[in-house]
Amino acid sequence: MSAWFAHVWIALINATAHWHFATRARLGARLGDLLWHLVRPRRRIALANLRACFPEKSEAERTRIARACFRLAARSALDHSVLWRGSRDDVQRLVRCEGLERTLALVREGPLIIMAPHFVGLDAGAIRLATETRAVSIYARQSNRVWDAALKAGRARFNDQLLIARSDEGAMRRALRALKSGLPMYYLPDMDHGAHNSIFVPFFGVAAATLPMLPRLAKLASARVITAVTELTDDGYIVHLGEPWADFPTGSVNADTARMNREIERWVLRLPAQYLWTHRRFKTRPPGAPPVYWKACKR
Repeated sequence: MSAWFAHVWIALINATAHWHFATRARLGARLGDLLWHLVRPRRRIALANLRACFPEKSEAERTRIARACFRLAARSALDHSVLWRGSRDDVQRLVRCEGLERTLALVREGPLIIMAPHFVGLDAGAIRLATETRAVSIYARQSNRVWDAALKAGRARFNDQLLIARSDEGAMRRALRALKSGLPMYYLPDMDHGAHNSIFVPFFGVAAATLPMLPRLAKLASARVITAVTELTDDGYIVHLGEPWADFPTGSVNADTARMNREIERWVLRLPAQYLWTHRRFKTRPPGAPPVYWKACKR
């Protein structure tokens, strides 16, 4: 994304701040269809992911899910107008929470990790929770500085959130200290960060390079873990905040990391079009394994 395109995209997002949700949704669907045709590498990545994860589905079914994902992702992007510019009440009306009181009680009781996989409503859930409590989160800096600054400002606007760039020296140590001090951690677990420090565990039966940080952080901080999945609905969002995981961690990093992926799978099966299929979840392959993506997908 070039700087000028980022400025145009942000201006479009901000222009919709006072639109009715349904109007933004209709525009988002049209933009998603346009991006489906224009952004061919991401389209190919999404379809490659779906072929790997759902070989039993027909190509038509996988295409339907991928196209819906593009529409929903564009809708959620436009909703950043409210998330970035709306009042606390505006954000809380747009994004409802299921299990909020239980989660806030867990925050008060001790270290808590909120495991939030990459669904299209991810930012909506993070900013909604930020209206309730301060938290720590590790984020990936965007290559486009304009877009990166907008995302960071939007995520930090309530309750002085502690945002730590993954590329910063000592990022994980800082996050662990914050977690031990009592800040809940909004943890995004399902990106491929390469072979270094990752282990291969199944994701829908495909070996996926996965950072085993969730069980390690939970052990080091004596933290409980819950799942948070933000669902995009017809009239807003719902953050589904789960119960604390029982018997976690177990002492087996591989088994615990595989369990984390199974929890993500459970929600993907429930909301298949809302998972962010456009990221290269399988870019790192085990030795000797064939690549998942075409060369065109790697641009």
